[in-house]
Amino acid sequence: MRQTGIRTRAIAGAAAVAATAAGLLAGPVAQPAAAAGSPELAASAAAAARAAYPTNHFNVPYGASYAQGTLTWYNRSVGVTGTRKVRSVCQRFYLYTYDSAVHELDVRSTSLLCPTAQAAITPFSVPADVPGGAAFVSACLADDQLHPLGDCVAYARSDAS
Repeated sequence: MRQTGIRTRAIAGAAAVAATAAGLLAGPVAQPAAAAGSPELAASAAAAARAAYPTNHFNVPYGASYAQGTLTWYNRSVGVTGTRKVRSVCQRFYLYTYDSAVHELDVRSTSLLCPTAQAAITPFSVPADVPGGAAFVSACLADDQLHPLGDCVAYARSDAS
């Protein structure tokens, strides 16, 4: 199921990427400082750790089936978590990584899931071994014979400039 380019029904996050590049989105809102050892400080440290890497929500539908969840954009990979629901044919979820010149970097997939099943996506990462990591991904569903199901959906890194 190799692709020569990103097949897409929609480019999710493109407006946010353009707005960020144009300087239209404000940065994080400053919060009052918490006292050392306070629960507020621990909570803000945990929030900072989660906020250290940009994320995007993804949704790849096919009829009543879908794969949806969160993409986490690390420096040299893209992490995937979420759920899948299968109502038609057995299928896998694929994620392709691309650099900023839209060269395919790597691809990974989930295990096969068959109709009437719903399951969590076992978290996995797709390598993007270039400086800064992946700029785009393409999320796809395919049947057990690796035939594409519906359109792939492309997502731009949420903090791209």
